[in-house]
Amino acid sequence: MDRRRFLALLAAAPAAGQRRQAWLYIGAYTSEKNRGITAARFDLSTGAISDMILAAETPNPTFLEIHPNGRWLYAVNEIANYGGKREGSITAYEIDRATGRLKKLNQASTRGGGPCHVNLDRTGRMAMIANYGGGSVASYRILEDGRVSESVSFFQHQGSSANPKRQEGPHAHSINPSPDNRFAVACDLGTDEIVIYAIDPPKGAMQRHGAVKLAPGSGPRHFAFHPNGRFGYSVNELLSTVTAFEYRNGALKEIHTVSTLPEGFSGENWTAEIRVHPSGQWLYASNRGEDSIAAFRIDARSGRLTRMGNTPTQGRTPRNFYVEPSGRWLLAANQRSDTVAVFEIDAKSGQLLPAKHGITVGQPVCLRLAP
Repeated sequence: MDRRRFLALLAAAPAAGQRRQAWLYIGAYTSEKNRGITAARFDLSTGAISDMILAAETPNPTFLEIHPNGRWLYAVNEIANYGGKREGSITAYEIDRATGRLKKLNQASTRGGGPCHVNLDRTGRMAMIANYGGGSVASYRILEDGRVSESVSFFQHQGSSANPKRQEGPHAHSINPSPDNRFAVACDLGTDEIVIYAIDPPKGAMQRHGAVKLAPGSGPRHFAFHPNGRFGYSVNELLSTVTAFEYRNGALKEIHTVSTLPEGFSGENWTAEIRVHPSGQWLYASNRGEDSIAAFRIDARSGRLTRMGNTPTQGRTPRNFYVEPSGRWLLAANQRSDTVAVFEIDAKSGQLLPAKHGITVGQPVCLRLAP
């Protein structure tokens, strides 16, 4: 859900005790610690998290997305045995705004194993997923009642790259709509490509448009567009870097690549998530191993990045983090320490202030807010 829609829905919602609140939804790997999607109240005034519940019991709901209308939630189930086939699934839910609980609407195959990412076009008429295990992407129509159709488009990626352990074949890792809502970019960790698709939201369809190749062994994982629509950024898991691009009419042109790690760091590290602040001034990326959020200043004219430093996430393996749409809070999901930490973002410098709030939850992977 984009910033304008989130804030508009929040302003229209009745305040609880004069405090503005949102539902925090947490996707996770399921185990004895966690049986599905967790919901909790998030206080946008203080950053406090409370009233945690199991919103929906479902296997490995590792990535979530909220519909622009704030009424529906979509999750990928990172499994490889849906319907007796080596496929995962996408599940649609209706959000109960009073209780935070989720009502299952329907489920469909992702047509590939190990789905790890779901996204919606900016109008909420289509859903798109990436299958890490299958190395493929698929798209769906979102029906009038919030359900997803069977897949409309499916594309199997091909190829490999320099890292024999992680890049023996394609591993699609994310898919994101462009600001103009005409295209979507899919990062493939296994092939070192960012594949660009032309999208048709009313039909829920997409067609391959082009691709850009990164340095061998990069492992592009997630992608974030700048609010001005002129720049885009990929976080590259295997080399712990961020690559900045110029974006125009469905084409990406590389600007430069920077490290997410401080000088002198010599341990193992893999990046995970990337976000541009709603103001467009700063960019954040997560490090797993160094266990931090790396912050960069964005040059408004060129899109180039300047390092600002790294902030420990007060936990292990920050798989995902979420910048709340007003730009005040950053929530980090520490997968291997079973915690979510809440950082306030300094409005002048973009630096993360020491975390004051957080919760314990089993293997958190993805964080999303719904008004």
